[in-house]
Amino acid sequence: MRKNDKRIKLVVQRRIVLFSVLIFAAKTGAYFLTNSVGILTDALESTVNVMTGFISLYSISFALKPRDSDHPFGHGKIESISASIEGILIVLAGLVIIFEAVKRLFNPREIEQLDVGILIVALAGLLNYILGYFSIKTGEKHNSIALVAGGKHLQSDTYSTIGLVVGLVFLWLTKAAWLDSAIAMLFGSIIIYTGYKILKETTSNLMDEADFNLLKDICKILWENRNENWIDVSNLKLLKYGDRYHIDCDLTLPWYMNIADAHKEGDSVTQKISEHYPYPIDFTIHTDACSSELCRNCSIPNCEFRSHSFENETVWTVENTIKQAVS
Repeated sequence: MRKNDKRIKLVVQRRIVLFSVLIFAAKTGAYFLTNSVGILTDALESTVNVMTGFISLYSISFALKPRDSDHPFGHGKIESISASIEGILIVLAGLVIIFEAVKRLFNPREIEQLDVGILIVALAGLLNYILGYFSIKTGEKHNSIALVAGGKHLQSDTYSTIGLVVGLVFLWLTKAAWLDSAIAMLFGSIIIYTGYKILKETTSNLMDEADFNLLKDICKILWENRNENWIDVSNLKLLKYGDRYHIDCDLTLPWYMNIADAHKEGDSVTQKISEHYPYPIDFTIHTDACSSELCRNCSIPNCEFRSHSFENETVWTVENTIKQAVS
């Protein structure tokens, strides 16, 4: 990925932070104007948007630093850390909202100018959706988990805002004070669930949980571009650090192949995978010598060292490529 491409993530996040501050100011004004705890729900979530926006801005900026001796895999993991913090803050905001809603249920207050408040919340929700869409698309294009997580949060905020607006309209029409607290409790619960989903995804990344969908794609690429000298691929591992992938595998080659030719085969594996992914990829390929146990599945023609005749090829799947190599 070019340096300018990486900077795009930083520019996008700066814009998101700026608009998040403006949206927070608008929603806070709507709360003081109406005194509605339902609108307070939206305002508190916008507080989280602003805080996490600044955290994401810092993390993306930090992740752009080049690799060094202290961080040989780069600084990309900080994006997952910032997204985890975002998830925690969202859950806390949801809990605060539910607490305020329950308290207001037993101590109701008069709600004023709800029509103006509804209009402000609806416009802010629309802007959140646009920002979220822009953030997700940029994050997917430039492989930024922080932008994708932030965008999903913004869009989930919009979905909850739609429901909130519907509830506020009913409140405006019926004048039933208890509806204000009920709306806040409902959407506080939705906010907590959103935070939980973000936490689950980012924790998996921090724990280097295997991405089986991506591993499946890599196995397919290797199988479809297989060289007859590639007898087996095993011990396949994949890690993600920010916008970089790190792939390790064992490549089994004919035992009689010299070092120079074996190195070329490893380069060929690297090239075939890199052609299909626009992301920076670091490879560590360990070459193993074949053994007589693999002769039955080896399709090299006229091998004078073959101890068993060829029977069938074993298709490389995730299940058999993540196994340890046969020695």
